[in-house]
Amino acid sequence: MLGRRKGGKPSPPPSPLPPRNTLPDLVPRFLENLKARSYSAATIDLHRWALRQFLRWCDEQRHSRPEALTRSDLEAYQLFLFQYRSPRTGRPLAVNTQLARLGCVRRFFARLCREGIIPANPASDLDLPRKQPRQLPKTLNPGQIDALMALPDTSSPFGLRDRTILELFYATGIRRSEMVNLDIGDFDAHGATLHIRKGKGGRSRLLPVGSRAACWIHRYLADSRPLLARLPNEPALLLSGYATRLTSAYLGNWVRGRLEAAGVTTPGACHLFRHSCATHMHRAGADIRIVQEMLGHARLDTTQIYTHLNIDDLQQAHTRFHPHGNLSPSLSATPPPPSGG
Repeated sequence: MLGRRKGGKPSPPPSPLPPRNTLPDLVPRFLENLKARSYSAATIDLHRWALRQFLRWCDEQRHSRPEALTRSDLEAYQLFLFQYRSPRTGRPLAVNTQLARLGCVRRFFARLCREGIIPANPASDLDLPRKQPRQLPKTLNPGQIDALMALPDTSSPFGLRDRTILELFYATGIRRSEMVNLDIGDFDAHGATLHIRKGKGGRSRLLPVGSRAACWIHRYLADSRPLLARLPNEPALLLSGYATRLTSAYLGNWVRGRLEAAGVTTPGACHLFRHSCATHMHRAGADIRIVQEMLGHARLDTTQIYTHLNIDDLQQAHTRFHPHGNLSPSLSATPPPPSGG
């Protein structure tokens, strides 16, 4: 009989085709492995973006098989990242950005080696650029904060929403990705707290929002969100004009536009509020571990950057303690001109 062996038993199903081990086939499998190992969505997105750019470079160089790539090839890719310039701004990639993308490539090849897909890891001895030291965080002063808060027209639904966003950024110091992921149920009106679900690194935390920000959230929920909520099943706390959840890209561009409108020339966007929240709390006397919990840092050394002294503090201390920090009454404020000789 057709399709049967002798004896009437059915023929075994055809064996599945072995998986193709080309680079474009292996990257999705690697990302699925990260997902199965409970990596956060943000970390998986970082690897997806870094490996997408790596695949594009490999395609231009006609590399398709991972076992054919050598250390020299990966060093050529490292040089490509160093020489890359943004087509929009003409700026090079930051050193730490180059490090992050090369780190994704190294983890990818390490996984291929562990699975026996390649005999050796060509990225294991790749010399990476030195990690750049952390820069002192740039912050907004109280006058700039007040100018930003005064920009939205709170008599309109969108203006009320915008004021709520600015107040929440400064009151809690949350990241923009955490802001757009907020749902209505994440705000506890009774306790005036905000539940950050699966922030950076998949960590959750509970934050106080303060009475001022809580007041603006109450007003937004009562007067603005009902007018914007045209999709009954949308749980997002902050809604766009399409009644959908805001995106991180939109929020970053919008905050940057608000800073320009307020005459703030300090570079940055949403993270300026985060830095300002942390710096102002610490300068007012908050323990650094409190600041660490507010920001959701896994390690205290990440938060230590906010312990830097403000130049005003240094000037006051210099005036008080340095022998020449103050002019004595017998000295003139203006030094005499040098005598000719």
